[in-house]
Amino acid sequence: MSEFHCTRLDEPLWPLMNKFYRAHQSSMKAVRDAQLWVARREEIIAALCLRPVSGGHWLTGLFVDPAYRVQGVAGRLIAEAVKGLDEPVWLFCHPDLRGFYERRGFSFDPELPYAMAERLSRYARSKPMIAMGLPTRS
Repeated sequence: MSEFHCTRLDEPLWPLMNKFYRAHQSSMKAVRDAQLWVARREEIIAALCLRPVSGGHWLTGLFVDPAYRVQGVAGRLIAEAVKGLDEPVWLFCHPDLRGFYERRGFSFDPELPYAMAERLSRYARSKPMIAMGLPTRS
C-alpha cells in the first residue's frame, strides 16, 4: 500500500470531510465543535471526529474508504487523534466492532458521564450499540 499520513484538518478544509463522507454514501457528518482528523494519500482515505465532552472526548464518524480497509488506516488514524490526550476517550459502535476497538486499547462498557450514558441509551433504542472507552494515559 502507498504511504498515507494522518493530520488534524484545518478549519478552512472542513467541507472536504463532508465531501468524503458523501462520496461514500455515508450518513456521517463532520462535527463543528470537534477536532477533525483525516488520513490522506493525495485525497482523504479516512476520517474521524474527536469531540470534547464532559470529562473526556467522544470519538465519532470513523470511516475508512472501502479500498483502504484492513490495511491499518483506522488504527493509525485513531492513534494519532488520541495521542497526547490526558482525558478518557469514549465511542459508541456496533457490537461486531468490539474486537476491533479492543485491539486498539479500548475497553467494553466503560463508566460513562451521565450525558454520554443518556445519549447511548437513546441511540441503542434504534440500533444495536455498545460503549467502548480508552482510559486516561498515564
